[in-house]
Amino acid sequence: MPESTTPKLEHYVAPVDETPVAAVDAPQLDERRSGLWIDAWRDIRKRPMFYISAALLLVVLAAAFFPQWFTSVDPTKCDLALSLNGPSSGHPFGYNRQGCDIYSRVIHGTSTSLSVGLISTLLVFVLGTIMGAIAGFFGGWVDAVLSRIGDIFFSIPYILAAVIVMGMFKEFRNIWTISLAIGLFAWASSARVLRAEVLRVKPSDYVTASKAQGLGPWKTLWRHVLPNSMAPMIVVSTLSLAASIVAEASLSFLGVGLGSDVMSWGNDISQAQADLRTAPMNLIYPSIALSVTVLAFILLGELLRDALDPKARAQR
Repeated sequence: MPESTTPKLEHYVAPVDETPVAAVDAPQLDERRSGLWIDAWRDIRKRPMFYISAALLLVVLAAAFFPQWFTSVDPTKCDLALSLNGPSSGHPFGYNRQGCDIYSRVIHGTSTSLSVGLISTLLVFVLGTIMGAIAGFFGGWVDAVLSRIGDIFFSIPYILAAVIVMGMFKEFRNIWTISLAIGLFAWASSARVLRAEVLRVKPSDYVTASKAQGLGPWKTLWRHVLPNSMAPMIVVSTLSLAASIVAEASLSFLGVGLGSDVMSWGNDISQAQADLRTAPMNLIYPSIALSVTVLAFILLGELLRDALDPKARAQR
């Protein structure tokens, strides 16, 4: 057969730089790590109030652990000849009725008031965590029994209960006694908060997967439920610390707190009330120290609450 005279067509393809399919299909993810606590830190560090509260707390902690940084005057060295004298060089707050340096007593009283707050808050945190976590996770009759016990303690004002306890142990008025008196009756509200959070976390997929893999209930509670339920407890504990410091001052002011030989803001306020008309600043100075410390803890608690709440972050 004769050869075809039709010209042979050639196909030309323009060279292109091919992009790998994997690179095209790869999701565009933020390279920064993310998580509840990481997001909370990114949010809280942008707020000026965090630095104000942190600075106040650093000063309070420094005064509690290193009072010699702030004063070299012995707070127990008193001279009746200086009774109710005003401020002088080296004694910016003057003297109380016993002739003791008020500034030195305020500085050295920081450790007492802060110790009571920390010990009682730790007790509230431990009891609230145990009771709230077990009640919320196991439910049923366990939840019913523990919730009723919590309701009993919740119905008793812890200040009133602490007054009764401290009145019964007049011979043992110290930091541990007053901390136990406050903490043993103030844990119910923390337990309620954690119980509600555990009930929210318990139906999560990772908890179900943990049970499906054969992990026991206690290990599931410890490894998966509690770590994801503790954010509200951190906030509540911060606010409880401020409330405990106020409770110690209130009990000392009522005369059923720490012994008169123990330096604390509450004792100084209680002793200065007799001189309110003639020397009001003797009462105002320890009151300012108490108010500033409580305010710093409350501000930090409010900031943590907002930072750990994704809805609150989204609204700002």
